[in-house]
Amino acid sequence: MGHGGDVIDELTRDHREVDELFEKIENVAPGDAERKRLVDQLTIELVRHSVAEEQHLYPAVRRHLSDGDTIADKEIADHSRVEVLLKDLERRKAEDEDFNRLVLQLKTEVSTHVRDEELNLFVQLRQACSKEAMEELGEKVRRAKKTAPTRPHPGAPDTPPANKLLAPGAGLVDRARDFVTGRGK
Repeated sequence: MGHGGDVIDELTRDHREVDELFEKIENVAPGDAERKRLVDQLTIELVRHSVAEEQHLYPAVRRHLSDGDTIADKEIADHSRVEVLLKDLERRKAEDEDFNRLVLQLKTEVSTHVRDEELNLFVQLRQACSKEAMEELGEKVRRAKKTAPTRPHPGAPDTPPANKLLAPGAGLVDRARDFVTGRGK
């Protein structure tokens, strides 16, 4: 993930990549180890995306939208539910009996969140912010994804300033673990 353009272009392309990963997962037979590999890849992408939104998008929502605090709090709550599911899936093997149920639950949560962002939040933000501000946010989001964690950390702070201070360190540790284990290749 890292596409260019303003923040909405960037995040929307991330959303389409996540849709493609869900489709790939669905096309692999239940119990196949490839499903677990694809869920690991999906997890990496979702965590990086979520961390970047929490660091930059939601603070902008709070600043620029009249009901920004309520909207940002709802979006962060969505992320928290997804992160708990990702952590649960991280502990599972593809052949575990509840693996497929958890993937379906994850897809439902993510799809609902994405639809709401694209149909409501993004529309409001585009109306409230200048083109320059949107492009600057896009660049901040791209930078954040480069150092973000790649594994779910449900107990980690999800609002500034703590999330901006702790996420790069967690990201470094996660990427080192991924390198050693071969996860995400």
